[in-house]
Amino acid sequence: MARAARKSRILAVDIGGTHVKILVHGEREARKFASGPQMTPRRMVRGVRDLARGWRYEVVSIGYPGVVWHGRPFAEPANLAHGWVGFDFRKAFGRPVRLINDAAMQAIGSYRGGRMLFLGLGTGLGSALILDRLVEATELAHLPYKKGRTYEEYLGDRGLKRLGRSKWERAVFDVTERLRAAFEVDYVVLGGGNARLLESLPQDATLGDNANAFAGGFKLWLEPGWTA
Repeated sequence: MARAARKSRILAVDIGGTHVKILVHGEREARKFASGPQMTPRRMVRGVRDLARGWRYEVVSIGYPGVVWHGRPFAEPANLAHGWVGFDFRKAFGRPVRLINDAAMQAIGSYRGGRMLFLGLGTGLGSALILDRLVEATELAHLPYKKGRTYEEYLGDRGLKRLGRSKWERAVFDVTERLRAAFEVDYVVLGGGNARLLESLPQDATLGDNANAFAGGFKLWLEPGWTA
């Protein structure tokens, strides 16, 4: 579908390491089902189609937890089963599909102009940079940070469990400030399920909302000009 989809006909799918969440534009309550290491793309599509019964939709947006290149998975996700690279999502859904990195999709939904860095604090660490509607999903999670460990090993679920909430929050502050300075952004949005555990926020940082992933999925069809 070349033209923008009608508002009530877009299904947004947010694939995470713990849950797959879905929402059709115009509905109020998202639906979800369990994800995890056994989640293949076929299981995901089957679960989404079953859960979306009763909703009418013509197009689909998918937030994928991995590297995306030209609208297709470029590498297998770290926290799910294999089989995603080369999978035909359009054929599986029987509808036009726009697939984007999950952090990038939530970043689009969080964006309010200027230069923005998004950090998703969840099972792993998602990240995306937006400059005037140009979106770049950045693979910061697996870069080295401290003591032979990566950014994700400090800021993801494993880091939270290993460090405890207080030390984890200090790591979030440190990483946020380092990356804000490195990318010279106007502000940072901290999203993901664990962002709500923060008792305060770093300088020039705001708290995101997981619902912004759906907003980003809708924007992919409703607002022309997004480049990812």
